[in-house]
Amino acid sequence: MKEIFGTGRPPAPAALAAKVRTLAPSMTRSMQRVAEAVAGDPAGCSALTVTGLAELTGTSEATVVRTARLLGYPGYRDLRLALAGLAAQQQSGRAPAVTADIAVDDPIADVVAKLAYDEQQTLADTAAGLDTAQLGAAVTALTAARRIDVYGVGASGLVAQDLTQKLLRIGLVAHAHSDPHLAVTNAVQLHAKDVAIAITHSGSTGDVIEPLRVAFEHGATTVAITGRPGGPVAQYADHVLTTSTARESELRPAAMSSRTSQLLVVDCLFIGVAQRTYETAAPALSASYEALAHRHRSSPR
Repeated sequence: MKEIFGTGRPPAPAALAAKVRTLAPSMTRSMQRVAEAVAGDPAGCSALTVTGLAELTGTSEATVVRTARLLGYPGYRDLRLALAGLAAQQQSGRAPAVTADIAVDDPIADVVAKLAYDEQQTLADTAAGLDTAQLGAAVTALTAARRIDVYGVGASGLVAQDLTQKLLRIGLVAHAHSDPHLAVTNAVQLHAKDVAIAITHSGSTGDVIEPLRVAFEHGATTVAITGRPGGPVAQYADHVLTTSTARESELRPAAMSSRTSQLLVVDCLFIGVAQRTYETAAPALSASYEALAHRHRSSPR
């Protein structure tokens, strides 16, 4: 399993809020209180000592330090510096205010505005927290792959299909699997020249983890696209690409917000591969356009 923050460098201030939103659901309640405090008032928390923040959140100094490290900082001092930077960005007007959840009686115009804001925030958080070193390594593996299998169920299964369709159009051999039995059957056939990708927001979807484990044990390069980089799926991933999600609510389940960030990551993978294989990808893409062009023209009456 790779480190959650594979570069070994603490996240930039702009990425701090994204890290908090992404990792808070997997934290203990006491660590959540610390994370919520620093995300909600970075300016105020940046002025506090480790003892002061522990007292403010009703936790311990050890909990504050553990939270800082989970967020990617070597210690609390580094977290304070990031909080100061985030506070400066907010004062300059670059950090939007948090909007309310969608309510049952919201006018449709408010629904559109809230969804658009949440989608934009989700994409920004995912981009800020995405480890480009891990992304580049995954692109390298895909570029050289003999075969690519992608596993996902539910909304993640739709994202798996989206990625494989794109890869097929530039001449790669790619298959999406949402049937767990078929996924494992295919994973057994993979080896060191192949790549297996698991897409799971929770990081604990058994129907996705099982085929990734089999592929991993058979020597394939494995990639996990997940909102929980410390989840079980990461045990069998050579490369972990972390996604972010908007706040989950009754009318906006995790499947909706996770899909947005997953699509951004698979688009990044696709563009990266297309760049690396441009001499063969461009003709293949043109050929696929030409083969389908007649289906998008109106038939003469």
